[in-house]
Amino acid sequence: KSNSESSSMDVEDEQIIDKIVRFNISDESDGGSIFNGVKRRTANPRITRTRRTKSLYGVMPNCKFGPCGSILDDSATSLTIPDPGSQKLNWHKPPLTVLVIKKMHDENALSAFTQLVKWLIQEKNMAVYVEKAVFDDAMCSENPVCRGLQKQIKTFEEEKDELTNKIDFVICLGGDGTLLYASSLFQASMPPVMAFNMGSLGFLTPFSFQDFKGQVTQVLEGNAGLLLRYRLKCVICRKDSQMSKIPHVKQIQRSHSTIQSKTHMLVFNEVVVDRGQSPYLCNIDLYVEGKLVTTVQGDGLIISTPTGSTAYAVAAGASMVHPNVPAIVITPICPHSLSFRPVVVPAGVEIKIMVSPEARNSAWVSLDGRNRQEIFEGDSVRITTAQYPVPSVCAKDQMDDWFESLAECLHWNVRKPQKPMPTLIDSPSTNSLTGNSDSSS
Repeated sequence: KSNSESSSMDVEDEQIIDKIVRFNISDESDGGSIFNGVKRRTANPRITRTRRTKSLYGVMPNCKFGPCGSILDDSATSLTIPDPGSQKLNWHKPPLTVLVIKKMHDENALSAFTQLVKWLIQEKNMAVYVEKAVFDDAMCSENPVCRGLQKQIKTFEEEKDELTNKIDFVICLGGDGTLLYASSLFQASMPPVMAFNMGSLGFLTPFSFQDFKGQVTQVLEGNAGLLLRYRLKCVICRKDSQMSKIPHVKQIQRSHSTIQSKTHMLVFNEVVVDRGQSPYLCNIDLYVEGKLVTTVQGDGLIISTPTGSTAYAVAAGASMVHPNVPAIVITPICPHSLSFRPVVVPAGVEIKIMVSPEARNSAWVSLDGRNRQEIFEGDSVRITTAQYPVPSVCAKDQMDDWFESLAECLHWNVRKPQKPMPTLIDSPSTNSLTGNSDSSS
């Protein structure tokens, strides 16, 4: 072959290797070489693609966020591992409605709430939705500014009103718990969410309220990066129920996208299965892709998203995983075994948890700390990565926001620095210590 043909073939080879395409290597007559089980073709072999289990890939995240938000298309990254920095917000029509979620019973959040809502209505001509409970709160009803805004604001009630096709944009005023609550309101596609820090920790809330007008204006103009925070789809299947007979949890559909179900939810941080108030060990079986991988004996098990890896899971010893990593973190709670360490599995696998037949007691499951309920032998908790992430607006970018949160909120790797090595002065004693003594005999 000519040099140009060989060069083009080498490029093609590298692309094939990069895409992890494995070939049938039973026929070696084509003269191709084999490297780590991957055949590099040098002629024209018969190619048989051997694909991995589909579930290992996970679902493709839905990148349409509410009625008018989406990820800005970048054709340059369509066939490669995407750079998180390439995830930019795109409005295909101007956002007109905004949902404002505020921390309840908090004076600072109430003051920010009135300023923000008044500005959104008067300056940005946006329709503002808030939870009905905000105006039922005595702190708001006694505030004259808040009362004056009430007639200009639309209200909704949790578990009653459908929001998915009404809200273009979400603003949170509070702490991490406020963002978790906002996520729970959208059990399908969630609009872009901008979180202002007015809570205790603020790991998930990167924005300061001081310059809220400029920051919100930038987002409304589409000038913002997005961090897609994966959520878990969790379905609690009772013994002999129809849902327990469906082969994969991905195939289980829910009837409503906003109204919550206690047995079928999208989870932002983690699913926790524990022993509750029982004095006995939690004895539960852990299945991955339908296969029993281990029996957990201890206080329980945490199944978390990458975002949730820095919450309850990290307190139980899990690794901290960046939210852009498509994975599920499995972390035992106080296991009665020295070798039971947390593990990370691909995002698309189905995880199933069942009470072991040998268990002395039932178990309890909670979803993001809510909807706590008891499960018994024969029941199952089925979990996988959901199709609908939470599109969080970045204050700086996807990496800076996360590492700054680690440093500021968790004081990651904070340590008194080691002093530098002192300068040694040449002397007989120092020379003998460093092995540089000059002995002439």
